[in-house]
Amino acid sequence: MSSLAEYKTIKATQVRIAAERFYVLLDDGRELGIPYDWYWRLAEATPEQLNNWRLIAGGQGISWEDLDEDLSVLGLLEGRKGVKREIMSG
Repeated sequence: MSSLAEYKTIKATQVRIAAERFYVLLDDGRELGIPYDWYWRLAEATPEQLNNWRLIAGGQGISWEDLDEDLSVLGLLEGRKGVKREIMSG
């Protein structure tokens, strides 16, 4: 039987940028491969912008400050995709 006390937050330890997707190495040994087109800011980014990432919240998230994109490890594990919101003008 599981209890809340046994719950462990899964964290990222590294990010690897490749041509078609980025890879997130998790502290439990798994590696996630995420297509850039799941997140429009990443899909439109230059290689330099993609490589300018940092882990945040002790590895619970990844931030691309230049792109104003923050992703949580939990969201990646759950398969949450980004949504591009269109701004309507007057």
